[in-house]
Amino acid sequence: MLPRPIVDEELTRKHRKEKRIRSLPAHMVVYYVIAMSFFSQTGVEEVLRWVLEGVRNFFGLNSIAVATKGAITSARIRLGSEVLEDLYKHVVKPQAMDATKGAWYKELRLVAIDGSTLDLQDTRENAEHFGYAEGGRGECAFPKLRFVSLVETGTHVLFGARMGVYKTSEHALAQQVIDSLEGDMLCLADRLFYSYDFWNKAKGTGAQLLWRVKNNMILPVEESLADGSWLTTIYADPKSRRQCRDGVKVRAINYRLKNENGNDGKTIGNGESYLLLTTLLDCEKYSAEELAGLYPERWEIETAYDEFKTHLRGGRVVLRSKTPELVQQEFYGFLMAHFCTRQLMHEAALANDIEPLRLSFTHTVEIIKRKLSTSTRVGFSPSAVAAAS
Repeated sequence: MLPRPIVDEELTRKHRKEKRIRSLPAHMVVYYVIAMSFFSQTGVEEVLRWVLEGVRNFFGLNSIAVATKGAITSARIRLGSEVLEDLYKHVVKPQAMDATKGAWYKELRLVAIDGSTLDLQDTRENAEHFGYAEGGRGECAFPKLRFVSLVETGTHVLFGARMGVYKTSEHALAQQVIDSLEGDMLCLADRLFYSYDFWNKAKGTGAQLLWRVKNNMILPVEESLADGSWLTTIYADPKSRRQCRDGVKVRAINYRLKNENGNDGKTIGNGESYLLLTTLLDCEKYSAEELAGLYPERWEIETAYDEFKTHLRGGRVVLRSKTPELVQQEFYGFLMAHFCTRQLMHEAALANDIEPLRLSFTHTVEIIKRKLSTSTRVGFSPSAVAAAS
């Protein structure tokens, strides 16, 4: 999943390769930080013990002893955060293949964008750097970081993620994330992400877009289409609209969720109205009904965040790290751990000809944790996941 040569190459590029032999070499610390994410309820020394049980022979470190908590922290500080961040950017990519079920709409790979937050250790350094959220009763108990990511909805791979301090807006982080879109993708986004400039930036990546916008957005009908959608033009501001300057042709779809009675007599649906914009202008190939049914796939990113924040992290309230540099390192270590898990699940799904989302994320994490202490190599066995899932 994360071959040693890739790690060594990144360490060399970031000038983190040791000039002398240390008890905890840098490449070992990289794998340790990722493993730490799988054992978030376990003490740092015990995590290292679990890792060493499985990889002593692989690293040629048969005589290495379990380091103290202070030594582990010092090794993490020497490593810094850039190595894990750049490894994440280099390694974590969408995984769906043509044979992957549930990951495509026609020829387009389904992805979505959204943001979230994480609670941090309440230390002076974290508080000063990241800040607190303000509530009706004052500041929250813990500092928070904010992050935005893309997700491949059919595999739950979180890619292109960027993090910042709590006061950083999701729009600002999304400006960096959106560059990870590619031409074979259909990107879904909620109404809070729309702006004229951001739409054009996302469109400029070559990806197709299907975004919700506010219901009061002015979208005059310029051409009615057979499926009830219509072609219209968006502008940067009212002045540009009046002058018909720098307009961008889009297709608009408006629909309302029905209120229906279920078998138990309870009402299903909330009657909410949705207004979508898309770059897919061909109503014969991409019908409004199909696109309206496709938009709820956006919520898969919420499920992926739940895997990352709850099921992988467990019941732990906050990240372990007490300084901003190590917080960033731990954040990308968690994303790498989530990716390794989801990559294994994708391979297992392909082997069993099922959708990756049908497999249990929590069960797969438990398999990895069991295998980590007995594995003779760095990485995880897809066959083990396939057999046990």
